[in-house]
Amino acid sequence: MELWYSLLSILPFDWAQPGQMYFMKHALLAVLVITPLFGILSTMVVHSRMSFFSDALGHSAFTGMAIGALCGFNQPTWAAVSFAIVFALLFNLVRRRTALASDTVIGVFSSTAVALGIFLSTLNGRSFTKFNSLLIGDVLSVDPAMIGVLALILLMVVILWAVSFNQLMLSAVHPALADSRGIKVFWQETIFSVAIAVVVTLSMTWVGLLVINSLLVLPAAAARNIARSMWQYHLISLVGAVAAGIAGLMTSYYMGPSAGASITLYLAVWFALTFLLRKK
Repeated sequence: MELWYSLLSILPFDWAQPGQMYFMKHALLAVLVITPLFGILSTMVVHSRMSFFSDALGHSAFTGMAIGALCGFNQPTWAAVSFAIVFALLFNLVRRRTALASDTVIGVFSSTAVALGIFLSTLNGRSFTKFNSLLIGDVLSVDPAMIGVLALILLMVVILWAVSFNQLMLSAVHPALADSRGIKVFWQETIFSVAIAVVVTLSMTWVGLLVINSLLVLPAAAARNIARSMWQYHLISLVGAVAAGIAGLMTSYYMGPSAGASITLYLAVWFALTFLLRKK
């Protein structure tokens, strides 16, 4: 972290000066790790037409948090990660074994996760208010150790994209054709779902459950408006997510609103601009 602090000291901001406001320095590093993850995963979410899947995973992560708190875990986040992974695996299994559309299966799992989370968090008259922070999130409370975990996940996602990008994209666009080419579509979808589950769960406490789905939809949706190739599609999605993340964090610091909401609004503006420029 000392290297990161040294690099920030050259910036002309009061919080970037040595020995000051470490929470802001940690938050900026977290944004620079989280937003590329959302930018990359967003392309697959939009391509696979699973934009509400991340929302359902957020609900499952909330349920995992409730289970962890009920069991007395010091770090309920890891219980939430475990539950979200199980949720993603069950979702893929049910989706493959049923004729129902994906959005229907997502609705079934999402509503069940919400109901179970509320049931557990209010069991025996417990107060729901201690989970209110999950709805809005607080990136300024980020733990440096968790940033390291997300950086490792970012590295793994980049390696996955480099090794099996074509297989992942074909599985998303045309599963039947991918099957005929010998691609294990189920395992491709499973790896993709687990990656989203882990990222959504770990970043939910920073970004907020109410807006986390938009971070997995808006970057790629905006990129799709103006991209003319697959390379541009991914690059614009990634750059747009990072730029909105930095701008949202600065807005949160200087004006006081939620960082997650600020990032989402910047992404919404970016989508509107690309929509206007799409024909040009």
